[in-house]
Amino acid sequence: MPYVTVLGKGTFEVETGKKLVLALEDNGIHILHQCGGHAKCTTCRVEILGGDYCVLTEKEQTAFDNKDIEYELFEDYLRLSCQIYVKGDITVRPIMTVENSGLTPGPRPED
Repeated sequence: MPYVTVLGKGTFEVETGKKLVLALEDNGIHILHQCGGHAKCTTCRVEILGGDYCVLTEKEQTAFDNKDIEYELFEDYLRLSCQIYVKGDITVRPIMTVENSGLTPGPRPED
């Protein structure tokens, strides 16, 4: 099974194919996900620090464009955790959490 490492929080093992947003939430990382995992709100974004997960889906690119998020500022390492299925080891830094934003997460994303 792959390992997810969260900068400053630790490393945990997850089931292959699990959505990253759920893996984070299930392991005590309070990542935001206000749209329920539909790639619309961009609150579940993470910076990829390690692992082969840097290629955006079309859904993610549309979400970033709609929110006017400067994707290029992150040198192609910004992704939405609701669109990543963990298939190998990955290291991330959550961008928005309950703690650093003061917001509450939305409905739990679907598997």
